[in-house]
Amino acid sequence: MREYMITTDSNSDLPLEYIEQKKIGIISHYYNIDGEDYGEGNLLPAKEFYNRMRNGSMPTTMASNPAVIRDVFTAYAKEGKDVLHISFSSALSCGCSNVMDGAREICEEFPECSIKVIDTLNVSLGQGMAIMKAVELKEAGMSLEETAAWIEEHKMEFCCQFTVDDLFHLYRGGRLSKAAAVVGTILSIKPILYVDDNGALLALEKAHGRKKSLAKIVDNMIERMGEHRDGNPLVCIAHGDVEDEANYVAELIKAKVPTNNIIMNTVSPSIGAHSGPGAIGILFRGVKR
Repeated sequence: MREYMITTDSNSDLPLEYIEQKKIGIISHYYNIDGEDYGEGNLLPAKEFYNRMRNGSMPTTMASNPAVIRDVFTAYAKEGKDVLHISFSSALSCGCSNVMDGAREICEEFPECSIKVIDTLNVSLGQGMAIMKAVELKEAGMSLEETAAWIEEHKMEFCCQFTVDDLFHLYRGGRLSKAAAVVGTILSIKPILYVDDNGALLALEKAHGRKKSLAKIVDNMIERMGEHRDGNPLVCIAHGDVEDEANYVAELIKAKVPTNNIIMNTVSPSIGAHSGPGAIGILFRGVKR
C-alpha cells in the first residue's frame, strides 16, 4: 500500500499544533484587507484582522491558487506519495474545483499517483472534524481508498450551527437585505444559521439577543446529535475573536452533553471576512444537519 498524505485548505480552522503534529498539508485561501493580500507565507494575526474589521476595514477573499495547488501535489507525487484532500464546501468557494482540476492534471503527469478530493460540503471546524476523523482512520491502518470512502459516506454527519453578532457582514456578503440588517440591529435580532446538505449557508431561525442566540445553537446541537451525544463526543467551537463568549458556550455545552472533549479555535480570516467579529459556531457530529 502506497503511503498517502492528508491535505486540506486553510478554511478548515484546525489548530496549528494539530496541523504540525499530524503533518497535514495546507493549501491557502487568500484575503485582502487594507489593500494588502494575505495567505501563503504571509499571515495577519487573527486578532489584528478582526480589530481592523471592528475599525471599519472591509476585507475581500480569494480562493486557492491553482499554481500553488499544482506545486503541492507535484511535490508529493515526486516523493511517491498519494494524497487525500478534504476540501471546504464547493457551494461557498471555487477552491474545491481548483483542487480537483489540479489533482486531475498531476495524476495525468504522474499516472502512478492517486489524488482523491472530497468535497465536505462543510466549513471551518466542521470540515476540520472530517479531517481529524480521516487522520484517525489512516493511523488505524486504513488505505487511502478506505479512508476516502468512509469520509464520503459519513460527511453529512458533521454539522454546523452558528450565529453572528454584526448583521452587516451578512448584508455585505449578499445573505441579508440592508433593510433586514438595519431592523435586525435595532431590535437586537440574531440569526441562527447552519450549513445544509448542499454545503450552503442558510438561515434557520432567529433569536432576540446575544445570549439567547448562543443558547439556541447549543439547543439545536442537542436536537441533532442523536446517538452521537454519548461517549465523550468531540465538539468544536469556532469564534470570531470572542474567546470569552466561546468559553461561555463551552460551559453551556458541558452542562448538557457528557463531554470534556472540546476544541476551540478562531475562525480563519478568509471565512471571518464574511461572518465578522463576534461570530460563533459549534461543530459536532449528528444525525442530521
